[in-house]
Order: sequence, then C-alpha cells, then structure tokens
Amino acid sequence: MKIGTPKEVFEGEARVAMTPESALQLQKLGYDCLIEAGAGKAAGFTDAAYKEAGVTVVRGAVNLWKESDVITKVRPPTKTEERRLTKGKTLISFYFPGQNEELMELAAEKGATVIAMDMVPRISRAQKMDALSSMANIAGYRAVIEAGNNFGRFFTGQVTAAGKVPPAKVLVVGAGVAGLAAIGTAVSLGAIVYAFDVRPEVAEQIESMGAEFVYLDFEDEVQDGAATGGYAAPSSPEFREKQLEKFRELAPDMDIVITTALIPGRDAPKLWTRDMVEMMKPGSVIVDLAAERGGNCDLTVMDEKVVSKNGVTIIGYTDFPSRMATQSSTLYANNIRHMMDDLTPEKDGKIVHDMEDDVIRGATAVFKGKVTFPPPPPKVQAIAAQPKKEAPKELTVEEKRAQELAEFKAATRQQVGMLAAGGLLMLLIGAYAPASFMAHFIVFALSCFIGFQVIWNVSHALHTPLMAVTNAISGIVILGALLQVGSSNWLVVILATVSILIASINIVGGFLVTRRMLAMFQKS
Repeated sequence: MKIGTPKEVFEGEARVAMTPESALQLQKLGYDCLIEAGAGKAAGFTDAAYKEAGVTVVRGAVNLWKESDVITKVRPPTKTEERRLTKGKTLISFYFPGQNEELMELAAEKGATVIAMDMVPRISRAQKMDALSSMANIAGYRAVIEAGNNFGRFFTGQVTAAGKVPPAKVLVVGAGVAGLAAIGTAVSLGAIVYAFDVRPEVAEQIESMGAEFVYLDFEDEVQDGAATGGYAAPSSPEFREKQLEKFRELAPDMDIVITTALIPGRDAPKLWTRDMVEMMKPGSVIVDLAAERGGNCDLTVMDEKVVSKNGVTIIGYTDFPSRMATQSSTLYANNIRHMMDDLTPEKDGKIVHDMEDDVIRGATAVFKGKVTFPPPPPKVQAIAAQPKKEAPKELTVEEKRAQELAEFKAATRQQVGMLAAGGLLMLLIGAYAPASFMAHFIVFALSCFIGFQVIWNVSHALHTPLMAVTNAISGIVILGALLQVGSSNWLVVILATVSILIASINIVGGFLVTRRMLAMFQKS
C-alpha cells in the first residue's frame, strides 16, 4: 500500500504530515511513501531530502490523491479534497468531526475510512499518537513567547542600578497540555505564575511546576470537572459564576493572561469577559489559544491581534504550531507514524483496522462508508479523580489549650524519663568504674555536649564551608586520643582508638570536599 501526503491548501499553513525521518519508519512497516512536490518546503524539508529518504515526489495534488491508498494531512480536507476520496481509501488527518458533519457524510458516500487525529483518546497507551497534545505543547510554549513579544517589560524581576523592575504576573486559564507548557515556559522566564483549572486533580501538577493554583470558594459534590478521556467537562452555572467572580478579582493584578480552555465538541467557553479586559492595566497582554473555536475572551478576533480601548493587547492567532513548522511537523508526523504502527500489526504494509481496539475505534470517524462518530467512551480514564480531602477542623480556644497542655505533659514525661535513665547510668558508673575513668568520662560527656551545640546551631547551608573548622576540631580529638591510648584501662584504650579512627575519616573527607569546592572556583 502507498501512503501519500499532499501539500496543505489552508492559507498560512506551513506544517506537513510526513517528514523524511517519519517516511523511513513508515517504509519499515512495509509502505511506499509519496509526497506532493513542495509539500514540505515551508517546514524546511526539501524535495531532495524526501527523495534521499526513498520517498516518491509526485507532481500535483490530484495525482497524489489518485495514487495513494492512505492520505495523511494536517488540516481537515476541503470539500474539493474530500471528493477525491474513493472506496477503500483511508484519510488520516485532523478532522473535528463534531463540527464537520457534512464532510463525514461525504466521506461515507465515497465509501472511505477517516481517522481523526483530534479524536485519539487520552489514555496512557495512546500518548504516542496524541496529536492534539503534541500541537498544544508547542502552542502553549509559543503563546508565552508571543506574549513576551507584545509585553513591554521583563518577565523576571530585576534589581539594577537604574531601579527595580517587578516580575510579571501571568495567569494561565486551563491546565491541559497547552496550559502546562505555558506555565513551564513562563516560570522559566522568571514570572510569577497563577493557574486555574476546573479539574482539582491537576493542582498538584501546577504547584510542582512552580505556579500557584487558584482555588475557588465553591463546594459542590456534583462538580467534578474531569470528563472521560482526560478532557475538561462543562461546568455548572453556579460554578461558572464563582469562576468569573474569581477572575474579576485577579484581573487588575495580571500582566499577561493565557486562556486555553476547550471542551470537545463545543464552542470555547467565555471566561474572560469585556469588563475583565477593562479592569486590566494598559500594556497587558491576553493570548487566546481557543480563538479557533470562538475564543475564551469576549474581545478575541480569530487570526488577528487587537488592542482594546484601555491599551490591552488581545492575540487570537490560530497558527501557533505553524509558526514553529519544523518542530510541529516532526512531532505530528511521528504521531501519524505511531498510528500506522498500530494499524499495521504484521508490519507487512497492510492496514488491519481493528474496531475493537480502544484507540483505533476512538479515532475513527468514518469506517468503510459508515459514520461511526461519536465513539463510545474509552474503558480507561486518563486521570483518576482524587478523593476530596476534608478541610481541617478549626479548634476552639479551650481545645487549643487542652492540646498544648497534653503536648507539654508528654514532653515533660519524656524529659523526666531521660534524666532518670541518665542518673541511673551515672550511678552504675560511679559504683563500678575506677576513679580515673570518671575524670575521663566527664571530659568525654562535656566534649559531646559542647561539640553538638557548636555544630548543630550553625545553619545547615554553612556546614560544607565549615569543613576546615571541623578538621581542626578533629585534629584536637586525635591528639587527645593519642595521649589516652597508652592508658592502663582497656575501656579508655578502646574509646581512644575509635576516636582516632573517626576523626581521621572526618579529616580526610573534609580535605577532599574542600579541595573539590576550591576547584570549582579556579579559572581554567
């Protein structure tokens, strides 16, 4: 069978669904690869590079569609492209079947099969085929770069001779793949980052990346926020009102807002309203990654950058992945290659379309002339909902006093027990040990106490630089121990020997560490 990739006809689209590297992998699966002439030029892949990888370069889209058994694309096909499908052909592309019913019906009439890369279920086994996540990762990164390009200050705070520059405050709405990529990029640039998501289970991920999760004062046992498949679910009206109330509270302080909220099969929810934009400071930036589906911001204009009356820049570009075409094409082509790997279990160049497979079934919009969208929910959820934690109970004044009294009594009992044990030990030593040993024992006890207090009260961050001091102390210990080795008491001899051994280890280790630290500051 032949896999062909045409040139994208959508205006401004620079990505390509096959790269020379992915073509080599597809050929190992037993397929012949075709590419339309010039299809990879905008992404940095020349026709010569494809020929070197064993790909046949075909002149004209009509010829490519005619010769190919499997067609791989980035953007959903136009009606003209869809009419080129014939019975038995398979189309693999972003398709958005929920918004393209007419295209599905046309593909079904042609007797073709359509695999929608945007419908790959978000389960662990399908991560390698999750093209939405691949593109969202790039879009989230690029959104922060685009925001920085339109923002008039540093992201990180700086203290200079000319004055102090406060760090930028960034709010990321939606902590999916794009949101997490935006968070990571903004944090790495030194901004103070806040993030919100309707799924409480992602709070730990957000905080682990150095951002602050925005919690709502909202209690609703029904409100979960996580839909099957790893996507966000629609929120209740009460939850949405609380959400907007929180955003209005944050709006005046935010310098940059990046919205990424999308719900499969629906228009983008309106989360950043006109009045919130008016509350923001002049020079602030909003990047709306949901612009293609209507936008999360009221003032977003698809594929345009607009400036509000109060000087806030709203960016509604929908081609963020295409602005990094080489990287995007590489990742997307790998996603398709992994999909073909699953469709070719025998590695013999023949597709086995297993509709019992969760991943293949979930991504199939049309199968052999029959519309199969929407698919059944996957058997495995992408993110398991975390059990809700009960809020700690607020103690009354009496309860706090009782708790403190109990803790005091427990500490007192512990101290009395230790004193009693120490007194008993001293009594036994005084009764059975010789008088000369007691003098040595008192010196030993005082040395332990003083040494512990000196070292323990030094900040832990300073322990390593104090290696030289501890070496000096160890030297004194060795000298004292050497004087005691010649004692007639066997117990003193043993203690002196152990002291010499431990102090010697400390000295050798201390010098090695100090030498290594000094080497770090030596000029090469």
